[in-house]
Amino acid sequence: MRSFFRTLVQTRRRVRQRATRYSLLVVILLFGLFLEAYMHNFNLVYLILFFLFATAFGAGVFGLLNIGELQASFDHAQRLYPGREGACYFRLSNPAQRFSWAIRLHCDEEVAAIPMISPFETQLVRVAITPSKRGRLQYESCTLQSLFPLSTVRFVLPIEQCLDTVVYPLPAGEPLQVFLQRQRVSFGEESDFDGLAAYSGAESLSRIHWPSVAKGEPAVKVFEQTGRRQKPVFDFYGAGRSDEARLSQLCLWVLECEQCGQPFAIVMPHKMLQSDREGIDAILTYLALY
Repeated sequence: MRSFFRTLVQTRRRVRQRATRYSLLVVILLFGLFLEAYMHNFNLVYLILFFLFATAFGAGVFGLLNIGELQASFDHAQRLYPGREGACYFRLSNPAQRFSWAIRLHCDEEVAAIPMISPFETQLVRVAITPSKRGRLQYESCTLQSLFPLSTVRFVLPIEQCLDTVVYPLPAGEPLQVFLQRQRVSFGEESDFDGLAAYSGAESLSRIHWPSVAKGEPAVKVFEQTGRRQKPVFDFYGAGRSDEARLSQLCLWVLECEQCGQPFAIVMPHKMLQSDREGIDAILTYLALY
């Protein structure tokens, strides 16, 4: 019993309680029954008054124990972009020996419902979120809330480690293949002639060496840089007309290079970013916070 009250006191210190519209209803009922019992001295009214008071008091105790021992913290987030719905994940743990019911995770205006969490269970709770702009995204008012069991009190448990992540620039602009064709980085220059090779039948007519065909030995022209994959270099100032357009264009190229496994470099105003050194996530974060 002493352990129970100790747990209840500790829980009461962590959890904030807020009144609901049903709280007002309970107060009105208690006041009305008290007046009825005082004026007419009906035993039935006394019993109903006692039952209602005990139920409301017991609901408060059960509600505190339902949410008070839960632990929650921000875990990670998917890649977020302005105007696009993404997801953030919170780690929710129940170290108690009792079930917790009807929990809702509130993160600013976003809400995720957790119907039940078992004793000693840990869940990864997904919260949908749509950022409005790039940069660092921080929420300072993430809470666990519950109306269990009677909705007469809203129990609120603040989350100490709230959402803290980065929103990347919205990927938009010219596709990577268009840029590579325009720069002729991966395909080589047609002037870099490097000899002849046997004709396989799959080459285009522009590569056929017609003098060889006339001699009865079909061959194709080979160029020095044909098939050689060089690392493309993206220039910040050449990527668009404004900073936001440049960041969006660079973000698109970074994602497309990641998808096809193409190493690259970005020339920023005060720094050179290289994918094989910094890594994709570090480069995207640099663009987001620029």
